[in-house]
Amino acid sequence: MIKKIFSFCMFLCLPFVAVFGQLIDTKATLQTRNLFKNLHKLSGKEVLFGHQDALAYGVGWKYQNGRSDIKDLTEEYPAVFGWDVSGLETSKNQNIDDVPFAKMQQYIRKAYDLGTINTLSWHMDNPVNGKTSWDTSSVAVKSILPNGAKHVLYTGWLDKFSVFVKTLKGTDGKAIPILFRPFHENGGGWFWWGTKSCTPQEYISLWQFTVKYLRDKKQLHNLVYVFNPCDFNSEKEYLERYPGNEFVDVLSFDSYQYGGIEKGESFKLDLIKKLTIQNKIATKRKKLSAIAETGFVEIPDPNWWTNVFAKIIEANKPSYVLFWRNAGYREKEKDNHYYAPYPGQTSSADFLKLIRSKKVLLQKGIKKYSIYN
Repeated sequence: MIKKIFSFCMFLCLPFVAVFGQLIDTKATLQTRNLFKNLHKLSGKEVLFGHQDALAYGVGWKYQNGRSDIKDLTEEYPAVFGWDVSGLETSKNQNIDDVPFAKMQQYIRKAYDLGTINTLSWHMDNPVNGKTSWDTSSVAVKSILPNGAKHVLYTGWLDKFSVFVKTLKGTDGKAIPILFRPFHENGGGWFWWGTKSCTPQEYISLWQFTVKYLRDKKQLHNLVYVFNPCDFNSEKEYLERYPGNEFVDVLSFDSYQYGGIEKGESFKLDLIKKLTIQNKIATKRKKLSAIAETGFVEIPDPNWWTNVFAKIIEANKPSYVLFWRNAGYREKEKDNHYYAPYPGQTSSADFLKLIRSKKVLLQKGIKKYSIYN
């Protein structure tokens, strides 16, 4: 009996890592460890709402200090802010969406000071021919692996990324934790690191090299690494390019609703299936589960948030869901291209209903958890 009681006590006293998993960076900063720990504690209980480029622009405006379409509608910011660093590799002053990196630094700092989360993706140019990340005319991945013709070029790109990341500090002077999602949508064929352009082993080798270079050589200890496939229908397909538990912190996928309102039901069922597969893998491997990109362009369905999205996250709650950008700052309405509601938008009332139901958390909801402490 005493032995059983002792064993039970030992179980209760197991360290956090045994229950929830451990960051792949054993030298991660305190704030980064706390973020990871608290996201695990919230996992399955709370879903954080994210929005790409939320502080930079929205429908009808651009670069207005402190503004956000979500804040205009709800009086609070998103809980997660997404940014893309495409352009760093070629020393541009602004990214692929025309956001100056100097402004991005300020936005990332503001998000951290608000107690919210930042995530970075990287639509890096094709290293072989200098064209965009969507150019798949050359076998680029093999060329940037060790001993490849463009390997030195690629390590130079990682050096530039490291310099940028090291500038990201909060007003408390601490390095800002970043959810880093490189080589995303690896199960698709549209990027030069996708299925049409490299083998699974080449992709895995690239991922592993990148993590080791940033973590071990460049000593970046504020990154949480986010794996991101797409178009999978089984655990086997999901894991085809998985680089291993020791190289991944968060499991995620991207998926958008295409077509009209009538596609909502099939989209909902597909994402429920994908989340079920991903959550099963995440639980088994002690990883976080997330939806890193999603949305329904211009959200024409007035009840989309409660009839489609809320049902998707009901059974298998992802840690966070990030909706793509509101690129509606152009003068002509026909050029608008947005994925989150704003005041007066068709689905705005339904979004407020979703928020009141507490199915997702925005900035005020996450602030009470003090995720960096």
